[in-house]
Amino acid sequence: MQQKHILLINLGSPKSLDVSDVRAYLKEFLSDDLVIDLPKVLQQIILRSFILPFRPRKTKKAYETIWKDGSPLIKNTRKIAKALQTKTGWNVDIAMRYQNPSIKKSILYLKDKEVDEVTIVPLYPHHAMSTTRSTEIYVKKIVEEHYPKLHMKFIKPFFDHPKYISALSKSIEPYLNNEFDKIIFSYHGIPERHIRKSDVNKNHCLQSSDCCQIDCESSKNCYRSNVWKTSMLTAKKLNLDDNKWMMSFQSRVSIIDPKWLNPYTDKEIINFSKQGIKNIAILCPSFVADCLETLEEINIRARQLFLESGGESFTFIPCLNNNENFIDFLSDLIAKV
Repeated sequence: MQQKHILLINLGSPKSLDVSDVRAYLKEFLSDDLVIDLPKVLQQIILRSFILPFRPRKTKKAYETIWKDGSPLIKNTRKIAKALQTKTGWNVDIAMRYQNPSIKKSILYLKDKEVDEVTIVPLYPHHAMSTTRSTEIYVKKIVEEHYPKLHMKFIKPFFDHPKYISALSKSIEPYLNNEFDKIIFSYHGIPERHIRKSDVNKNHCLQSSDCCQIDCESSKNCYRSNVWKTSMLTAKKLNLDDNKWMMSFQSRVSIIDPKWLNPYTDKEIINFSKQGIKNIAILCPSFVADCLETLEEINIRARQLFLESGGESFTFIPCLNNNENFIDFLSDLIAKV
């Protein structure tokens, strides 16, 4: 019986802390038409005139605070792959949507080994045109160009899967022993325009205050609705009172678009002490592997903002990474495809 082949795909990161490598990563990432979804000429003007001249050095400094023998994102994704392979005996590799290890190299490897079927696992729990859609389109393009005989099975976003919610909830439980005023589910932000463009019915998303809570085809494919469902189901699993948790969004780049999903994590954190919220726990469920956005943006910068604004205790809850319950969930999910 032929061994099962799995390809885990995550977003990507620079090859090194050299400014030229950081710049190369940002250029490839932000040139994706599903990330900065503007006319190509305008996209490139913004990128070359306002982002690439300045952001690489700033991003390099951020990476320097967490970079230990390589990119945390790649290291943690490799740990997930190793744990999954150990548990199942499958052949599990990783690739990044941008930079290395590349999707092209992974597909060529499968071609060289004459593997005729692979299960693709985009490690994004929630639907988004800039992640799940971009990754699926790009993988299909590479396969068509280099190995069209390869049969692919794609794992769909698993934001509301009961075993995913269970794994996420169990990873949070140990951190709830301490007293806290609020748990924050902080998700990577996206422009509101992405939500509207991804609306399959073109007349549902962002049209009402409760649109995310309405079960329909649009909400099933809506990033904002997906993250709300993850938060709501997890809070319910943990028996959290409604006033004990909230959702917010981080990592916005205003130069790309001034209107991003809100509330904004950094703005909320600054104002918490004025509301009597002194003790918080925070997690980032849009990521399954700890990375720049969790380790530096949240655990370092957001922590500092909160404490300097009058907060007393800040508890960072890590991503699932190679958590045993998460690996059990992945193996079960993949086996049933």
